[in-house]
Amino acid sequence: MTSADRATLDSASAGWLGCLEAAAPDRDGCLARLHELMTRVARRELARRSGQLAVAGPELDDLAVQASGDAMLAVLAKLEEFRGESRFTTWVYKFVMFEVSAKVGRHQWQRVAPTSSDVDWDRLPDRMGLGPEEHAVQRDLVRAVSRAVEEDLTEHQRRVFVSVLVDGVPLEAVAQGLGVSRNTVYKALFDARRKVRAALVEHGMLAGGGAA
Repeated sequence: MTSADRATLDSASAGWLGCLEAAAPDRDGCLARLHELMTRVARRELARRSGQLAVAGPELDDLAVQASGDAMLAVLAKLEEFRGESRFTTWVYKFVMFEVSAKVGRHQWQRVAPTSSDVDWDRLPDRMGLGPEEHAVQRDLVRAVSRAVEEDLTEHQRRVFVSVLVDGVPLEAVAQGLGVSRNTVYKALFDARRKVRAALVEHGMLAGGGAA
């Protein structure tokens, strides 16, 4: 951003950019203040999302510090890209939110990522919205689904299917754990459901025109 461009900024945003310059006399103090601000935002956001996490106290605070630290590095690397379309702090908050989402996603995946065995297929009737009185009727269907998942899906599709539909892991967490986009996970889930449905139709467990 040029000096002329900076002149159009609000005073607070211009102040932040000025004190973050490499030659600024109080740059270290400015960095400390920015990090404190970003950490407060990260703590607040993680507190809001605490229901998605099985952690609290020092471990939760450590996630906030990690998120704010990573966000700060990203902000400093992209300072030249700030165009003043919003207040500087608003722009900074977006980096914090992104890092918090990434940390939450990775943490969820590490806690509940499926292994190659011991899938709890008994959860599936509940995920399908079936009541207890229907579980016995659907037992054969669940067995057929598990067989199709094991035999007809690729390893990637299987991990996505089990994570989302059996273990109830959010798509965002699966995407973070696999290092892919949310759309990639959605596509894998769509393909997996299509294959499972085809297997159920083939074995007479589902009518050809039925819903997956």
